[in-house]
Amino acid sequence: MYSNDRLMILDADGTTINAFDAIAETFLRLGMELGDLESFQKRRHLFKYLGGVKAFPKNISRQISKRKRNALISTLTEVYREESQLFPGIAPLIQTLIATPKLRVGIVTRNITIQPEETLHVLFNRHGIDTAALDFLVHIPLHQDKTAQFKTIREHFNINPAKSYACGDERKDFHAAINAGMHPFMVSYGFEDHQHLTQKAGIPEELISRTPAELCQRVIHGFDLESLL
Repeated sequence: MYSNDRLMILDADGTTINAFDAIAETFLRLGMELGDLESFQKRRHLFKYLGGVKAFPKNISRQISKRKRNALISTLTEVYREESQLFPGIAPLIQTLIATPKLRVGIVTRNITIQPEETLHVLFNRHGIDTAALDFLVHIPLHQDKTAQFKTIREHFNINPAKSYACGDERKDFHAAINAGMHPFMVSYGFEDHQHLTQKAGIPEELISRTPAELCQRVIHGFDLESLL
């Protein structure tokens, strides 16, 4: 028998956290150029962080050694903890989800800062969110597929897949949700744009929110939470 709870898994970077601005600021402090958001969204995998044609030589020369990579991660950690922002409307959305009875809600992250769980604790605390009030905060290593972790979370709380939801900004988030038997909420303002998500990843347009405000509206309506606002 399943519990009567529902489940919402929120992605961190690019969905709830404005990761692009944090990464761009980190690059700037270290004398590198990330480019604009539109170009960043179109680049794939490792090349996202090596910049466009003009910035590529300088960026790769400043990331190639272990010492320079350590400086990059250290600076990124500082920016995340002290300056980075949640997207508009996300903090009250998470607070509403936490306050909703019989709803398990938490965050998964691939954040590459130092002690990423602590980084997110500091970041969310600056926005008035106590991470201890979440049902889970899980860091997933870059080499590990999200599907297994999604299933583990769902099975831990004994949630019916029909009452399980996950939100993300990349095609791998969509596939992880589907493969874990969950319903996906997708956004196109994070690490992948609307064209990549629909035309190249084949994600139905109806599932994609183009702005944080649209995501908040969809989640609030989907969970019948208007009365809590």
